Amino acid sequence: MKEKDFFKQKAENYEKETKKVDNVKNIAKLILKEMPYKRNMHLMDFGSGTGLLLSNIAPYVSKITAIDISESMSKVLRSKKDKIPCILEIKKIDLSKETLCEKFDGIISSMTIHHIKNIENIFKKFYDMLDTNGSIAIADLDLEDGSFHTEDTGVFHFGFNRDKFLAIAKKVGFKKLKIQTASTIEKPTGKYLVFLLTGVK
Repeated sequence: MKEKDFFKQKAENYEKETKKVDNVKNIAKLILKEMPYKRNMHLMDFGSGTGLLLSNIAPYVSKITAIDISESMSKVLRSKKDKIPCILEIKKIDLSKETLCEKFDGIISSMTIHHIKNIENIFKKFYDMLDTNGSIAIADLDLEDGSFHTEDTGVFHFGFNRDKFLAIAKKVGFKKLKIQTASTIEKPTGKYLVFLLTGVK
């Protein structure tokens, strides 16, 4: 049975939504403030979409492996590949079900974890895929009432309680954990806070 691509109708116009672009810029700005990335580093962007986040991080690292299960979103990213100022590898893989036998210096992610059913399982995979002293920089929604998503995009969590989210990362083994507000998204349905969790292996 073929997996549903929840973003098929949204991919081409995804980056025309100013609020989405601004939100990711805010997240990227805080990631770059918190993370001492170096030009020889290889990162993974989990749930890379059209590449909004990695485009902001690319000038500071050597290579980014973009992971996403949406073929339509990755197609948009592929069309921008020549404009990304680092080596870019794009892979279609469902990390909630499959394993990627590769090591990274860091993992970044924006607004993707609420689409993952088993949070502890994905954090364990992140931990295993990182080299020693590798880092995570994961942005997602604060707990909300379900009004953030007005359409079905395969959502398992209406945001997260920050303490519980941080506790899962700690349980898996991450150290130097920090969680802070990265951005605010304003919609007709309300204002939604976005946090950034950072930590190291």
